[in-house]
Amino acid sequence: MRDTVHVNTPRFDTAAQLRQACRQGRFDAPTSGLAEGFQQGNIVILPSAYADDFLRFCVRNPKPAPILAVSEAGDPKMPSLGADLDIRHDVPRYRVFRDGVAVDTVTDLGALWRGDFVTFVLGCSFSFETALMRADIPVRHIEAGRNVAMYETNIQTIPAGPFTGPLVVSMRSFAPQDAIRAVILSSHLPQAHGAPVHIGDPAQIGIADLAKPDFGDAPVIRPGDVAVFWACGVTPQTAIRHARPEIAITHAPGHMLVTDLRTEIA
Repeated sequence: MRDTVHVNTPRFDTAAQLRQACRQGRFDAPTSGLAEGFQQGNIVILPSAYADDFLRFCVRNPKPAPILAVSEAGDPKMPSLGADLDIRHDVPRYRVFRDGVAVDTVTDLGALWRGDFVTFVLGCSFSFETALMRADIPVRHIEAGRNVAMYETNIQTIPAGPFTGPLVVSMRSFAPQDAIRAVILSSHLPQAHGAPVHIGDPAQIGIADLAKPDFGDAPVIRPGDVAVFWACGVTPQTAIRHARPEIAITHAPGHMLVTDLRTEIA
């Protein structure tokens, strides 16, 4: 699956500007590198009957699913993440699952919204990319105008109720000295997945070919680069495949909710 970043991606100085562009149908591209300094979030929207089990799944798997906020049932507003935020309209692209199968990608949830929906917003590795760029560490997919590469692994998550499945990781490649700095910087941001889960040989975590990611775009890897893998918020989408709720909605991989929370190094 490939999602290519728009060539002429506009600049957004604030998260609110980006959300307004999504709401008005002016932006539907991946969000990596945009609204610098604002935390980005993966989203999972489920019927309330599944909410308790999914909450336990997140608590048991905090690396791929660090919780930023959970909504009340049926409430599309999440004021702790943004005063004007409306989860029905403010994500560039949503992925719709029926009985655990991804059946559609949409840019607005107005026609699908239900009174029993509970929204989970989970931390995203895009949030620590600001820290890397501020430290003059090249983030190759941003420089190339691509979505980050994401892969399913042979690492299993800890089940909770019907939710289970493999860990998904995002991969960024660096010169060795930059890889060390990226590990240190990301470890200070646990709400953005924290330190990586693997460094080096992708075969050790079940990835056969880095050039063929399961989600996102093919990575940019330069001679001598070290591959670094972080837990990814697409992991809950693999758990939805196993849980098979009658309906579930997530972000399309790489197309995040951008919140008003600031990205800060502890």
